[in-house]
Amino acid sequence: MTLSAAALAAIVDSLAGLPYGKEAVDQRTHALQTGWHAKRAGADDELLLAAVLHDVGKARPVVAQWPGLPHELAGAEFARAHLGERAGWIIAQHVPAKRYLVATDPGYAARLSAGSVASLRRQGGPMSDEEASAFGAHPNSAEAVMVRRWDDAAKDPYGPVLPIADVLDAYGRVCTGRDFADQRPLL
Repeated sequence: MTLSAAALAAIVDSLAGLPYGKEAVDQRTHALQTGWHAKRAGADDELLLAAVLHDVGKARPVVAQWPGLPHELAGAEFARAHLGERAGWIIAQHVPAKRYLVATDPGYAARLSAGSVASLRRQGGPMSDEEASAFGAHPNSAEAVMVRRWDDAAKDPYGPVLPIADVLDAYGRVCTGRDFADQRPLL
């Protein structure tokens, strides 16, 4: 059974009020701003949903379903169950993508917020050359990097957000024609 549009909207709405580290936005605003950046960049529906849902592993219903997993892995499991493998991989890799960018883009680290710098230390710091090579070789690595850059840009309390209707429309198009019969509903 696929997740209903109402259930997906409830999950996104459950992010409202959840702090996003020391950033000036809550998790819901951050998610919808990330989606706005994705739409502005011309992302396809699945990539747009991965952008919006990159931190869904922090939502209470997702945490309850996959307790004990880091948010990027819980979010990846949620996405695999309701969107597919590509979105799951991209969500799982949005944290490693930061480590990758610090290792490969000379100016990237200087643009990180103080909160992102602190979390980078907890996440293992820059990737080694071997890690960066393996990450960069994955066919979806460029998309994970895009989500990471949109993530970094989505911290403005006055910035634009993607309307939830656009998220639900994209979800409907992604799920059309897919066989999710063996998936468990969430909520």
